[in-house]
Amino acid sequence: MALSISLVVLLLIIVVLLVQKSGLKAGHAILCVLLGFYLASSSIAPTIDDLTTNVTDMIGDVKL
Repeated sequence: MALSISLVVLLLIIVVLLVQKSGLKAGHAILCVLLGFYLASSSIAPTIDDLTTNVTDMIGDVKL
């Protein structure tokens, strides 16, 4: 059975762990979120989407 998890949920978990365990300050995490929103509305957004889609497809095709 394959486990499917949203990339947004995975990134949220990583950020929460970084804030709690690695000393990432909440202000830095908020700035990263704002950067994500601005990148999503920029002209580079389709390129980033294609890149993440291709990487996740490559990871999904790996047979262990």
